[in-house]
Amino acid sequence: MRLLLTGATGFVGGAIAAELARRGLIDRTVFAVRADSPAHGLQRVRASLERFALPPDLIDRIGIDAILQVNLGDGEGIERLQIPDDFSHVIHCAALATFSNNPAIWASNVEGTLALARSVLRRNRLERWLQVGTAMSCGAGRAPPVAESWDDGAEDGEAHLVPYTRSKLAAERALRDLSGLPLVVARPSIVVGHTTLGTLPSPSIFWVFRMAFALERFTCAPDDRIDVIPVDWCAQALVSLALKESLAHDLYHVSAGSAASNRFTDIDKAYALACGTEPIAARYQRVGVTDLRSLVPLIEQKLGRVNRLLILQALALYGGFAGLSYVFDNRRLLREGINPPPAFIDYISSCVKSSQDIPIAKQMAFDFK
Repeated sequence: MRLLLTGATGFVGGAIAAELARRGLIDRTVFAVRADSPAHGLQRVRASLERFALPPDLIDRIGIDAILQVNLGDGEGIERLQIPDDFSHVIHCAALATFSNNPAIWASNVEGTLALARSVLRRNRLERWLQVGTAMSCGAGRAPPVAESWDDGAEDGEAHLVPYTRSKLAAERALRDLSGLPLVVARPSIVVGHTTLGTLPSPSIFWVFRMAFALERFTCAPDDRIDVIPVDWCAQALVSLALKESLAHDLYHVSAGSAASNRFTDIDKAYALACGTEPIAARYQRVGVTDLRSLVPLIEQKLGRVNRLLILQALALYGGFAGLSYVFDNRRLLREGINPPPAFIDYISSCVKSSQDIPIAKQMAFDFK
């Protein structure tokens, strides 16, 4: 078995690399990475793995020969790549993950993904291509729980809050039409923190909860459920889907589902307990996305002077997602024998502890750099 992993320098991709190392597969893995040189790519991959507290001697086992320079934004360059001919599995996690209207999103996430798949297929007889997407490919307006189904995906751009989610759906459907590709799609829900390392590998999205509790206002109702998963469990599930000999389906949610998703009010209690404070339930106010602009003075009162444009953009985007109150059905995943996910409230204390000395604005910048 020989694996190709893309996206190892990102949050979820780095956790996948760490999980492959934990399973003793690091020596069988090639890392496709955007870099100026193989040495630069090696430095980026090793730095990513350091975030997950892997032993240095294990990280040092990754050498130059395990690096494949790939720029998803350069489809023509990908077509010219000298792809090795011994891959049996691909885990494609790389993407231009941004909530902006970056004009490069489609070229990278759709055209670049297709170019890479065609290049790999020309030289390899794959057993599986695991495409890591996003549960929000369904777009807005779905009734929870959102089904694990090809039919539950919105092609219309109007149904997507951001171009990123539409591009991920388009990539999945284009890959599905690619002859000979043994495709399995995995759609993670909201990935926040690590069960033991908290926000040390990445503060992504956790700052939204910190902001909501500091303001005592947000876009979801107290009883709305939020489908959050930790990155280490997400990586375990993804690697299992990639390597399991046979699967019953070709599309799965990697999500908390109905059993492990939490109500906002329960997250409030767990967050307060971790902080040693009182829950905000008695003071909490639900606001609409269009009302978020009025919170700027309160934000500056709580946090000091901020980049108002960035704060409003961030709150509108994440507030829009939270206001959907989506839970993503994960019964297909669990029937494959994958361990159920831990609930957010069971590891939120790790996220709080690892964030206590970091300003919210600094954590937020990670998602908008």
